[in-house]
Parts: sequence; structure tokens; C-alpha cells
Amino acid sequence: MRVVIQRSKASSVMVDKKVVGSIKSGLVLLVAFTEGDTIKEIDYMINKIINMRIFDGTPEQSLLETGGEILAISQFTLYADATKGRRPSYFKALKSEEADKLYNLFVQRLKETNIKVETGIFGADMEVNIVNDGPCTIILDSN
Repeated sequence: MRVVIQRSKASSVMVDKKVVGSIKSGLVLLVAFTEGDTIKEIDYMINKIINMRIFDGTPEQSLLETGGEILAISQFTLYADATKGRRPSYFKALKSEEADKLYNLFVQRLKETNIKVETGIFGADMEVNIVNDGPCTIILDSN
């Protein structure tokens, strides 16, 4: 499982020119799954994400402490392999049907933390607008 975390001042996602998810201050999560990912990886990543001290304060604060929000976007291209040729290969990305199940479980488990969670639409052509705060971008890999 891979997650790209971007601290955000405001973000939204549009599908067919309609906003389907938006947040104010918080985190944008670009999320991808690979073969072997389970609820174990999901719970590990969620715990890491919501408790990571990357917000201003003394000491630095976590998303839980700031009351921030999450915009979670599925993005299989995080598993792109561009080592050969000019066209990336996505063979490491989990097949769509299985990834959709894990993504929905990821979102459900995030919502159980009582954080406001907004999403895009799995598999849709999305336009994601991110106002990166900092900028602050962190890449997590469950391996």
C-alpha cells in the first residue's frame, strides 16, 4: 500500500465538472494498493497518517489534534514502473475490483476515527485541486 500525503489549506475533487469532495485544512491522501495488501496494512497506514506530527504548533501537532479533514483519492499510478521504455507499466498495482474493495475499507476505517473524510470516485477521471500547505508532501509505503 502506498499513500502520498499532502498537507493542504483547501482541496477538492471534481468528476464530470461537479465537485464530489472537498476539504478545508487537512490532508489530501493519494492512495494505491498492491498484491498482498490487507486490513493490516490499512490500519497501520491510518494510524501513521492521523498521528503524524506535521502541522504547526509547539510541539508540532497531528491531524487528530488540529481537527483537520481528509480528502482521500484512489490513484493506482502510484505503482507505476517507468524503468523500461517510455510508457509506464502498472503491473504492480492491484487489479481494479480488489483495489476498490480495499479503498472502500480504507475510507470506512478512516471515518471510524471521527475525522471528516471526503473522497473522489474510484476509477473515475478526476480533477484534483490541491492547495499544498508548506509545501509538505510525504510518501508512505507499507513495506
